[in-house]
Amino acid sequence: MIRVETRDNVRTVTFERPEKANALTRAMLVTLLEAARSVPEGLRAFVLRGTGKVFSAGADLDEAASGLARDGIWAEVSDAIAALPCLSIAVLNGTLAGGATGLALACDIRLAVPGGKVFYPVMRLGYVPPAPDTGRLIALIGPARAKMILLGGQRIPVEEARDWGLIDRIVAPEALDAEIDALTVDARGATAAHVAALKALFRG
Repeated sequence: MIRVETRDNVRTVTFERPEKANALTRAMLVTLLEAARSVPEGLRAFVLRGTGKVFSAGADLDEAASGLARDGIWAEVSDAIAALPCLSIAVLNGTLAGGATGLALACDIRLAVPGGKVFYPVMRLGYVPPAPDTGRLIALIGPARAKMILLGGQRIPVEEARDWGLIDRIVAPEALDAEIDALTVDARGATAAHVAALKALFRG
């Protein structure tokens, strides 16, 4: 349900559960965690993307009811992505929801296709998001807009999310691969040490 490919110093992790809106099971999160923690030496970029019409609906509903929604693995995965020494890009092929939001927030750049939405229905579902998610959301869009999503339960169109700074660029689906190539070409041509040094500038 998750495909991991590494080519030309770029690791691409793809959610492949479109029939379930790429809802994430714990096994999928473990695979993603391993993919982020075991990057090969010299990796220049890490790309997270989905298949179908939804990037991810968040936690698998059955597993969420059994405890996955409160599992610490969400914070582990997002922190592992945030700690990557290379460029990281979330490629949102559709709506971004629930716990998957934290995975996208942990990336350096977020691309989206037109027509998608971003929402994190923790108020309605009775969950508290992992602390890293809230901190990164506030850092990107400010506390008032973060409250609209987390407390107000708003579904934000990606076009509005781009205006807020939550989404960096909206790209037609057929142009996503070219956009990824354009965003990673400099990193692919640099040394891994240089990529890591530039990335470290953003860690404060």
